Amino acid sequence: MNSERYVRGLAKLKEIDGQAGENVINSLSDIAPDFARLLIEFPFGDIYSRPGLDLKTRELAVVAALTALGNAAPQLKVHIQGARNVGCSEQEIVEVIIQIAVYAGFPAALNGLFAAKEIFAQHPTPPSH
Repeated sequence: MNSERYVRGLAKLKEIDGQAGENVINSLSDIAPDFARLLIEFPFGDIYSRPGLDLKTRELAVVAALTALGNAAPQLKVHIQGARNVGCSEQEIVEVIIQIAVYAGFPAALNGLFAAKEIFAQHPTPPSH
């Protein structure tokens, strides 16, 4: 678990998801530790670490994709919070979910909006001064 890909991936995961990402990895340790390693190395060590997009854009793309899938609510919630962690506003997240209604349908967008509403309520944005 100390390959360059793993170390780079774990650092990227922490940057995006903080403790939430580590909790997912730890929850797999007793059933599928190899899958946990792959989850760090490939998406975060290889893809998220590429130079072509900033983390804000990547997280908005992930929110859009998970919303469109319509069957990944737990992962969508993690990535909505991850999007906020890397600088996306609530308005940007809501707009990308609304945009998905055009391509994935209203039910998928509704589910995405309800997931966002839940995350926003659990982790309110501090007021600006």
